[in-house]
Amino acid sequence: MNADQIIAMTEGGGIVWLLLAAFVVLCVFLGVRIVPQSEKFVVERFGRLRAVLGPGINFIIPFLDRVRHKISILERQLPNASQDAITSDNVLVQVETSVFYRILEPEKTVYRIRDVDAAIATTVAGIVRAEIGKMELDEVQSNRAQLISEIKASVEDAVDDWGIEVTRAEILDVNLDQATRDAMLQQLNAERARRAQVTEAEGKRRAVELQADAELYAAQKAAEARRVQADAEAYATGVVAEAIKNNGLEAAQYQVALKQVEALVKVGEGAGKQTVLLPAAVLDAFGDAFTMLKGGR
Repeated sequence: MNADQIIAMTEGGGIVWLLLAAFVVLCVFLGVRIVPQSEKFVVERFGRLRAVLGPGINFIIPFLDRVRHKISILERQLPNASQDAITSDNVLVQVETSVFYRILEPEKTVYRIRDVDAAIATTVAGIVRAEIGKMELDEVQSNRAQLISEIKASVEDAVDDWGIEVTRAEILDVNLDQATRDAMLQQLNAERARRAQVTEAEGKRRAVELQADAELYAAQKAAEARRVQADAEAYATGVVAEAIKNNGLEAAQYQVALKQVEALVKVGEGAGKQTVLLPAAVLDAFGDAFTMLKGGR
């Protein structure tokens, strides 16, 4: 073997090594997959599902396994959609909705549904119509939170086979046609007028109640005054009775004489005071009173 042959063999061996090294590098490049935190990779082998790769470093068999789908697991928002619906009291409303979701099982999403956004949008539209059809217009306006909760639960059940989680569903607006708006405005004005009348009636009733309370209070005070006066008169009578009891007949005669004297004084002060006619017993009354007065002293 001459030098030329040795050189040729050496060059041939170097090429082989170079090819072998290149093959190893290619296998490593094809066999190692680094998956980002926000994604999952769907791996196929000969057209069949082989595995789902999670975030981090993953290994596959080069030339046999292929990463067919790279699925983002971030939360997504469907474009705002508007659909018509009819309430149970036959009112046409236009509902604007928005749905947020994220993919939990990429293998189901990839192999069971083609256009996931369109499928979810269609599902939401049907569920919104069905749920609003069970409610009256007033309930749709006042129970929006309950309606959103029911729509979200129904959508979750419908998309469960697609490996999707519905994170949030929102009803952005409920629009009415012009005729319905005019009717609601008339109803609102009538309700305001009714409330004003009720308020005025309640005010009048309250005024009557206050007047009645005032009259009752005045009557109670008058009754208390009469009761006090009666108690005073009863007390005076008791004092006289006690005096009669203690002093006998003389005290009673003294009181009667005083009353007669007072009556004569009033007569003398009248318009006919120039001439006074006195009964015969008056002098005796004066005498008795004077005698009793001296005896009392």
